[in-house]
Amino acid sequence: MPQALLCMSHSPLLDHADPPEDVVQAVQDAFEHARTFTREFDPDIVVNFGPDHFNGFFYDLMPPFCIGYKAHRSGDYDSYAGELDVPEATAEDLAQFVMDRGIDVAISRRMEVDHGAVQPMEILHDGNVAARPVLPIFVNSVARPFAPMERVRRFGAAVGEYFRDRDERVLFIGSGGLSHDPPVPQYPTATEAKREFLTAGRHPTAEARAARQANTIATARRFAAGEADIMDLNPEWDREFLAVCASGRVTDFDRYTADGMDAVAGHSSHEVRTWVAAYSALRACGDYRVTYEFYRPIKEYIAGFAVTTAHLR
Repeated sequence: MPQALLCMSHSPLLDHADPPEDVVQAVQDAFEHARTFTREFDPDIVVNFGPDHFNGFFYDLMPPFCIGYKAHRSGDYDSYAGELDVPEATAEDLAQFVMDRGIDVAISRRMEVDHGAVQPMEILHDGNVAARPVLPIFVNSVARPFAPMERVRRFGAAVGEYFRDRDERVLFIGSGGLSHDPPVPQYPTATEAKREFLTAGRHPTAEARAARQANTIATARRFAAGEADIMDLNPEWDREFLAVCASGRVTDFDRYTADGMDAVAGHSSHEVRTWVAAYSALRACGDYRVTYEFYRPIKEYIAGFAVTTAHLR
């Protein structure tokens, strides 16, 4: 049975920012294309490669990859906060398959995922995150040290190999990116209080979560006005990355380095690791072609914002 892919940027600011109306409409049109693509493909299972933003994974234990056997949503930014429909036996089988191929992976029987992983599911299914069984796979995209891109590619390929010959329709999702540098504290330069949060900041009080979210929203407004002290978006870097995705030459992802990405595309550009894993998973199933690509640099969302879909040839 076929496999397909949908990779998209996410932003907690979708409902908290005011881009120009034509930008909002363009993004909504891209989302509608993604929904149509998903309805027509009609997946039996969604394999969701997602990041985290110090809501579920912290420096007290930060794996490069983690497969969720069970998972629930943190509910940040007023989004879905319930249990995900995870096929536990499949998740367990996948983890063993990946490790048998020489890729070390953590597992979680109580994974907590935030908007970065779940927002695509909310968009695709009009808020019904449980519309399809979903297998959540965390890819560290925010906390150094980062696995080399070659390792991310090999991990994604191992996941793809597992699903390649199964008798079910599988949709690989990669969520995040592209270039952006939101106000996420960096451990080397953080205060002691922020370091404690980055290390063990699970389940903050409602007041602390609201303050953190308000800071992100305020930064986005300053950034759109040209007043925020964060790195600018990099449309040229974004388009070059999208070109690699479209080429099918997934080994070209190997040239991306953590230091290089920080320098030219922002500290959260590492979220494209989820795209690398997803495209590598699809490529392990066969040659593919990108069937749709949307891209806009959107300061109000602090993101080079993209949506792509792909089918096997």
